[in-house]
Amino acid sequence: MRRYHGNKHNFQFERCRQHYNGLKDRFETLASSRGIYRSRRGLFMGVCRGIAEYFDFSVFWLRIITLLLFLFTGFWPVGVMYLLAGLFLKMEPVSPIRDENDAEFYDTYSHSRQSAIQRIKKKFENLDRRIQRMEDTVTSREFDWK
Repeated sequence: MRRYHGNKHNFQFERCRQHYNGLKDRFETLASSRGIYRSRRGLFMGVCRGIAEYFDFSVFWLRIITLLLFLFTGFWPVGVMYLLAGLFLKMEPVSPIRDENDAEFYDTYSHSRQSAIQRIKKKFENLDRRIQRMEDTVTSREFDWK
């Protein structure tokens, strides 16, 4: 009987690691700024419309497929997955995300509205301070209008 001393095991480990990295890359792509969102125009939680828009598929046919799967498999697999997707997918942004700052703001807002509100307050206070400094400079007696 021939034994493999590590070669076969290492090959299987490498295959598993490559498969894991591929799944991780796919998940990161889905979770990126152009990832899957729940649609705001959906019928029930917006899951089907969000997935259909992401994969550029007909919403009607995706809903038909979901309904058939729901009827033939029962509530457990499809119904629970649908509800979980509805709970864990973020809502579609109201305005399109144009750059990193927009994506960062939307992520902070969707995870914690309080931190997003505090961030807006800090920006407003900073802007208010700058305007006050400009007003003080312009209205001071040393300022020359020439």
